[in-house]
Amino acid sequence: MMRVACVGLLALLLAPPSVRSLDGGRARQASRRPAARIPIVSNDERPALQTSRISARSRTLRPGELVVLSIALPAPAGHVRVRAFGRDVAAYAEGDREWRALVGIDLDVKPGTYSVTADADGRADSGPIHAACDLVVTPHAIRTRRLTVNEAFVTPPASERDRIERDAKLLDGVWKSPAGERLWHEPFVRPVAQEANSAFGTRSVFNGKRRNAHGGADFLSPAGTPIRAPNAGRIVVARGLYFSGNTVVIDHGLGLFSTLAHLSEIDVHEGDRVPAGQIIGRVGATGRVTGPHLHWAVRASGARVDPLSLLALLGT
Repeated sequence: MMRVACVGLLALLLAPPSVRSLDGGRARQASRRPAARIPIVSNDERPALQTSRISARSRTLRPGELVVLSIALPAPAGHVRVRAFGRDVAAYAEGDREWRALVGIDLDVKPGTYSVTADADGRADSGPIHAACDLVVTPHAIRTRRLTVNEAFVTPPASERDRIERDAKLLDGVWKSPAGERLWHEPFVRPVAQEANSAFGTRSVFNGKRRNAHGGADFLSPAGTPIRAPNAGRIVVARGLYFSGNTVVIDHGLGLFSTLAHLSEIDVHEGDRVPAGQIIGRVGATGRVTGPHLHWAVRASGARVDPLSLLALLGT
């Protein structure tokens, strides 16, 4: 049994404020900065051939952030099992002995220390490989945004309740049935050229009533602006939904999804395979909105993460 220790992670979190600022900051700025590298090394006392090495990259360790976990094994393995925050996280090979997993810290995760584990079947003479480390999640400031929208999108009429329930069941089924292979192989790109103008995780108050946290990034693009696929994948939703209006969901594989909402037009169909950069629709003002914009949301193995975090780690 191989035991690993998270070193370097605490050093990052306990660094002086001037150092921490390089790893956090506002979403718009963080998307342009290189992600922090968090080295995690094995403390195994067996010969070097049997040691594994884990490293992680993240802008910061707060709710809504993505962590890219890299695992270097001492021998080839056919499958690596990763578990984090009570979820199974799909891992994919980057070589004979290199594996990677995208670990999302969901918006609802409380500050504290969480164990991340990786397991693989080892060689016949060494037995199974087990790696574990702790991620120390820190608090994040929660802002509030107050918006005025059509009251039907705050307190929906009874006639729309069945539709809303169907929409919720549809999306729940999508999140639970991701493609079992990685469908993207290029860096992620912005779906529109404009900058994001709203903070991920902001608590929303519509017409004076509190609703769920804002689980995406909003881009104030003019109506009709072409929207490009952030990366390759399969179109699993391409239809009008009650709250998000005309919506496209792209399954990038291995539990990674992009949702693009409030479109005026949808230019793809469910079941289509799209490459990175393909136009999938145009910016609009459908659903619960105050005006034309693009809402881009990302899920990683069920966790809601900031799309700008994804761009910072895996983007151009």
